[in-house]
Amino acid sequence: MQPQQLRCSGRQLRFYRAMEFTIHEINNRTDLLPGITLGYQIHDSCSEVPMAVKAAFQFANGMEPFFNDTDSCSKSVAAAVPAVVGDSPSTPSISITRMLGLFGIPQVSHYATCACLSDKRQYPAFFRTIPSDHHQAAALAKLVKHFGWTWIGAVRSDTDYGNYGIASFLKAAQEEGICVEYSESYYRTQPRSKLERVANVIRRSTARVIVAFLHSGDMRFLLEELARQPLPPLQWIGSEAWITDPGILRFNMCAGAIGFGIPRSVIPGLREFLLDLSPAQALKSPLLTEFWESSFSCSLKGSSEGARECNGSEDIRALQNPYTDTSQLRVTNLVYKATYAIAHAIHGVICNDTQCDKSAKFTPWQILDQLKRVNFTTKNGFQVLFDSSGDPVAVYELINWQVNKDGSLDFVTVGHYDSSRPKGQEFSISKVISWVDGQSEVPRSVCSESCPPGTRKAVQKGKPVCCYDCIPCAEGEISNKTDSLNCVHCPPEFWPNAQRDSCLPKPVEFLSWDDTLSIILTVFSITGAFIAVSVAAVFYKHRTSPIVRANNSELSFLLLFSLTLCFLCSLTFIGRPSEWSCVLRYTAFGITFVLCISCVLGKTIVVLMAFRATLPGSNVMKWFGPPQQRLSVLAFTLIQVLICLIWLTISPPLPFKHLNQYKDRIILECKLGSAIGFWAVLGYIGFLALLCFILAFLARKLPDNFNEAKFITFSMLIFCAVWISFIPAYVSSPGKFTVAVEIFAILASSFGLSICIFVPKCFIILFRPEQNTKKHLMGKMPSMSL
Repeated sequence: MQPQQLRCSGRQLRFYRAMEFTIHEINNRTDLLPGITLGYQIHDSCSEVPMAVKAAFQFANGMEPFFNDTDSCSKSVAAAVPAVVGDSPSTPSISITRMLGLFGIPQVSHYATCACLSDKRQYPAFFRTIPSDHHQAAALAKLVKHFGWTWIGAVRSDTDYGNYGIASFLKAAQEEGICVEYSESYYRTQPRSKLERVANVIRRSTARVIVAFLHSGDMRFLLEELARQPLPPLQWIGSEAWITDPGILRFNMCAGAIGFGIPRSVIPGLREFLLDLSPAQALKSPLLTEFWESSFSCSLKGSSEGARECNGSEDIRALQNPYTDTSQLRVTNLVYKATYAIAHAIHGVICNDTQCDKSAKFTPWQILDQLKRVNFTTKNGFQVLFDSSGDPVAVYELINWQVNKDGSLDFVTVGHYDSSRPKGQEFSISKVISWVDGQSEVPRSVCSESCPPGTRKAVQKGKPVCCYDCIPCAEGEISNKTDSLNCVHCPPEFWPNAQRDSCLPKPVEFLSWDDTLSIILTVFSITGAFIAVSVAAVFYKHRTSPIVRANNSELSFLLLFSLTLCFLCSLTFIGRPSEWSCVLRYTAFGITFVLCISCVLGKTIVVLMAFRATLPGSNVMKWFGPPQQRLSVLAFTLIQVLICLIWLTISPPLPFKHLNQYKDRIILECKLGSAIGFWAVLGYIGFLALLCFILAFLARKLPDNFNEAKFITFSMLIFCAVWISFIPAYVSSPGKFTVAVEIFAILASSFGLSICIFVPKCFIILFRPEQNTKKHLMGKMPSMSL
């Protein structure tokens, strides 16, 4: 049974007429196909696959425009049609080229943009004069990125055009760091419930920018549905299929829309050709007949279901419809270019430089091969050539829907995109863009606001990467850029500022001269030294008095000298540590204190020997006279000097920055170098002090009104107590207070020695001169309590 004849409604009449105009123009040229007249067949696919497949069979068979299942298919070997212009949509074009490609019949489409058609393994005979959606998708992604939109919605036609186009866009958008809240599809033949669901998704979304990869018919249906209920202002980003469609300009909700359109052009003579149409000419073509009758609501044949008969008064120039509107020649120019491309390919096959062979026979394969090499410029200034994928250079105009003074919308070209330009320079804006609601500022569409410096982005669980929380950088870390993914640690000697967006040098902490604590300790140090010098002056003035002579004046003066050095050596601990100051402070401290304790130890031994010498038959003093006393002090001191030399040789104390002791500051101190050396110095001082304490303790009850051993015992008790308490205080004190503890121990022990040993003597010398006698000192007079 013969299948029912397929019918359709809807026409792209101007495209058909443009091809007809182009063929007439070519046939009248003398430089292109001279002496050759091109013919053509026109079939209307109605943008539907079944009609497109029917037309493809007719092209391949070279038969009349109806199916015939009785004739042999051998006629397809010598097809009547060597090349095809069309189709407009991508899906019918795919069906056509799959069929024609088997016979090598080249197809040049003016409007099929699906990126899939660039695959020459599947579609070897397909060419087009409109850029692939691969370029448009990349351009749209760059456009969205350029204006800082990272949170968008997407809607597409549920066709090859929409599905492949939005897939390319989503891939490009992901590479640009753009997130898509939703991606919905719709086709006008689907149930209304699907359209309502898509509209509700758009209404509920938080994205304020929506990319619409839709056919103009699908876009019209969607806008009509959205207009039923209030809609928040949306910034529309359009594909070339609807961004330049005048039929959608009536939707004011699209004011401010931007998108890429085919470049606008002028085709000389086309408007006159379109308007040069009479009823007689319209009767020659079923398509023109239908157009004339629908435009003027009359019948050319006089039998159109009661419609009035056309009387010849109809004026086509008075019509206002897409056919007569030549102000936006965009896709029409692509038909013009496609037709010329085929003509140049035929010229390359059958013509030489001067003439054409009218009797030459050629095959579609030859035209296909020649199309790959065409490169020319049309009369209206557009270059035509194809790359290895059969695609032209991608050139777009950036179209903006702007409001006119009368409140109507109009297309305004505000920029361009040219894929042939160097990378990064393809996209340019030349005019001011009018945004949604007439705003002059770029609308914002982000899932989360940018994270300021000092924070990092933390993606919200279960959401796209563009939805994040701004987490302050952790302690010791900074971020100095907006939207940082990670915070970075400051270098060891730096610390973040309060905003945590830059690293500042850590303050270096040490016991400086202008520190209040340093000033107090300095005052005490100088006071102690002054007291020691004052006592020495008193002793020198009264050097012949009994109390001075009885207490070994030589050792006393040496002790006062060492005490002065002890007080002054504490000053070496104040100030910025340096190599020489670190060495000086510990060696001066160790040697002066040993010298001091050695003198006290010598005085203690003298007291014991002096008592033993008073016993009958004792000559012990001859073994510990002044020479032996000097030698003992020198020997004890030289041992400490030797310890210090070994310490300085093996591992001397040096300045050291403690970077990790405190997070926000650097402690600059003298590192001991060898802890064994430091504790050996302290241990030796402690050993002499303990020995001195024991000997003084043994001599405390000797019969003498002024028994110096008692005062030495008390001074050594204070000395040992100070230095024993020093150890835990030294270990636990933070920062510069470690040095303060050292200074305090030095001053406390020095004051202890000064007060306990010399203050009683000075008191007697200055305020009790009557007790400064030999008899009183020997215990032959009643003693008086101090």
